[in-house]
Amino acid sequence: MQHITAPELAAWLADESRPGPFLLDVRENWEFDTCHIEGATLIPMQTIPARIDDLDEDAEIVCICHHGARSLQVAAFLERHGFTKLSNLTGGIHAWALQVDGTMAKY
Repeated sequence: MQHITAPELAAWLADESRPGPFLLDVRENWEFDTCHIEGATLIPMQTIPARIDDLDEDAEIVCICHHGARSLQVAAFLERHGFTKLSNLTGGIHAWALQVDGTMAKY
């Protein structure tokens, strides 16, 4: 598993020469409704085991939560189940709001 900072992820998403990652947001519905990165897919943490087959094992996946702890747990879980192209957003959506998108709602 890799760790990626908010500015690094922003640069990756802006790089048209590179395929974008699958942004896996593992927060709760209300958190996602409050703020999220454009293009992210919401699969709340507790539903990951039941929805693991919905994820592409070969895709580059960036796991996202509020501060990075839940997403780290999800990335570790996916790693134990054979996923190899995983990154955790360091500092989570909060870091994104502080370092990349200052207009994003914070909670």
